[in-house]
Amino acid sequence: MIYRLFSFLLSLALLAPLAAAAQTAAPAGPVFATAPTAKPGGGKWRVGYVESGEYVEYPRTLRAIAAGLQQLGWIDLPAIPDNLSGRETWNFIARNGKSQTMEFVEDARWEPGNFDAAQRSAVRQAITERLAKRHDIDLIIAMGTWAGQDMAALGAPVPTIVASVSDAVGSGIVKSAADSGQDNLHARVQPDRYQRQVRLFHDIVPFKTLGIVYEDSPEGRTYAAVPAVEQVAREAHFEVKTCHAPFNDIPVEQATRGALDCYRRLSAQVDAMYVTTHRGITPESVVEVAAILRDAKVPSFAMLGSEQVRAGLLMSLAQASYADVGLFHAETIARIFNGAKPRQLSQIWIDPAKIALNLDTTRRIGFDPPVDILLAADEVYQEGKEKK
Repeated sequence: MIYRLFSFLLSLALLAPLAAAAQTAAPAGPVFATAPTAKPGGGKWRVGYVESGEYVEYPRTLRAIAAGLQQLGWIDLPAIPDNLSGRETWNFIARNGKSQTMEFVEDARWEPGNFDAAQRSAVRQAITERLAKRHDIDLIIAMGTWAGQDMAALGAPVPTIVASVSDAVGSGIVKSAADSGQDNLHARVQPDRYQRQVRLFHDIVPFKTLGIVYEDSPEGRTYAAVPAVEQVAREAHFEVKTCHAPFNDIPVEQATRGALDCYRRLSAQVDAMYVTTHRGITPESVVEVAAILRDAKVPSFAMLGSEQVRAGLLMSLAQASYADVGLFHAETIARIFNGAKPRQLSQIWIDPAKIALNLDTTRRIGFDPPVDILLAADEVYQEGKEKK
């Protein structure tokens, strides 16, 4: 156990300098500045926004990108109110952002309803017509898998930054971690992120059956990292038990009920649970998921990171802060406005090598974590508070 954990953390530590370099400079060729620069020919750089639907991660990421641009000096913003939707966040930035060089264009925002697949074609058509007829948008932020897929399908007619995507390669948005495949396309890619999570979980909790909940659709399998889980299951010889909970084309309340029902059902059938990205798993409902799994004494691993560990799930790899992610996207946008092609810039992002652990949950489920895990944990929570 100690050797495996040490090897795992050492591998992440060795990757960290490479990740830092990838996040601060282009992989080869010219180096592009991030300082504010005027748009050639006059006027301001104009930014549009495509969103897959209402999901809690999207406005958080958008806020972080705006904060990153403010840190770089591109825009000045008052504090953005908490608990705004994606639409409200975009409108607030568009109306209140002050800049000599760029603007968030309020009416250049599109979404297919609230994850309504039937509206995606109309959204793509509206974007195509706006860009072709008015030529007034210089860059688009595509938030979420559907948004990224739709912009990629359009050939990314303007520079496009894809954000808040579980797996940009697996969902077909970009060609690979090293190459987006389109000159105007860029997405943050975390190579083998989910394989590393599941391997670590299995090293610490040597389960024989692992449960995962997801929608049985291409998007659902991508959000839940099903291929990564299946890959590690073959390597480590454990069984994967699944439960399908729809989330597209239905209200979020219905998606939440379906997800909670799945966690209740699987909790009686598995040794451990990998809590994956799902539209029905919100900051509120993840507390219910944690309670279900604690009552069943099932160890859990949070795909999304330490915030869900704070809410009661057993453990995770601590996720990079929204500020760090937002700055990564902001620097990419800044370099594009300074002359870079999106395809020239590195897409690679490596998660921090930090373990998050909830001590209350270890006691409630009767799990005695090995001493080396306690020593290695960077974030330890107890009664909702961080202890380390």
